[in-house]
Amino acid sequence: MNEQDTPTPGTEVTPADGHRDPVRLDQGHVVGSGGIPDRFVNPGLPTHVPRMADLDEGAAARAEKQVATLFGISILSTILFVVLYYAIDLNDTVFIPGVGTTSASNAALGVTLAFSLLGIGFGAVHWAKTLMPDQEVVEERHPLHSSEADRHEVVRVLKVDGGASQITRRPLIKYTLGGALGLFAVPLVVQVAGSLGEMPQKSLSLTWWNGGPSGPGQIPEFKPLRLMKDPENLPIKASDVTIGSVFHVMPEGLLPDPETKEGGAEHLLEEKAKAAVLLMRLDPEQIQSQKELDWGYQGIVAYSKICTHVGCPVGLYEQQTHHLLCPCHQSTFDVTRDCKVIFGPAARPLPQLKITVDDEGYLVSAQPFREAVGPSFWERG
Repeated sequence: MNEQDTPTPGTEVTPADGHRDPVRLDQGHVVGSGGIPDRFVNPGLPTHVPRMADLDEGAAARAEKQVATLFGISILSTILFVVLYYAIDLNDTVFIPGVGTTSASNAALGVTLAFSLLGIGFGAVHWAKTLMPDQEVVEERHPLHSSEADRHEVVRVLKVDGGASQITRRPLIKYTLGGALGLFAVPLVVQVAGSLGEMPQKSLSLTWWNGGPSGPGQIPEFKPLRLMKDPENLPIKASDVTIGSVFHVMPEGLLPDPETKEGGAEHLLEEKAKAAVLLMRLDPEQIQSQKELDWGYQGIVAYSKICTHVGCPVGLYEQQTHHLLCPCHQSTFDVTRDCKVIFGPAARPLPQLKITVDDEGYLVSAQPFREAVGPSFWERG
């Protein structure tokens, strides 16, 4: 055999008929002796090697204390998580090498939650490796549905023979595991409850049109407010509103000054989400609602821009039909009939803002909304 005939490693096969000479895959063929055997020989299980805890009760007791210590670390970490959640200010920062400057609260909560999880995980693994039974067994394949006897036996083992895990003999593990698993739910509940913020109180029923800030705990005293163009923040004269025109409106004082960029609401987005208004002018003869005529001014009417379905902005106005359309779920409101719902899932008309003019001819609010804007909620009234 010359160099070219030297087999390349990995290109040789061993015939199945007992012939042991290497055969190149690209030269000839070999007739086998007949497929795979009917049944493979059971290699058996490796010899079981007892652990220290199986032979020495002292070693078992040490393992029990180690498992309990890990569960105890989880318990302490969970308690520390709750303490730090309230103790660290959200504005505090800390420098972490390799990470940089980050939120001290996030860093502390992340570390304590990690140790809480690791304590439970490492404790469970150490418990299984040192104290729980480690005998390897083989179960022959059988139908997926066990016999009734086997099913009853499983129930009996779970109820009566749970001592195989030694949890009944090791009360320290039982109690610390229960404490670790029970307390681990606390950080999740604390985060949900602590992140809900203030209760809404009356803020869902009030808007900036009531006279100013309308957040939780704030009940403004009504005063007439000019209707301001959004986003220009410029007042609107009645003479500027022609038939067919539409203005996106915010109340006076809500938006920052367009030149100095100063002022405006502290919680701007929250206030805008409730106070947004659409201003239109119709031919008074087309308006079919007397209340709409009375609350408007010479055919100029103002309605909440927030859809009463799920709170999307009603931003499409059809000049010819005088319909307002919400683009989210196609709720349609007829402006000539006090914004009555004529199509779509919205259940209530858009609330109307009563308006008039001041001494200089600018449009102002005559009273706040008489009902809550936007979708319904449990306290709406």
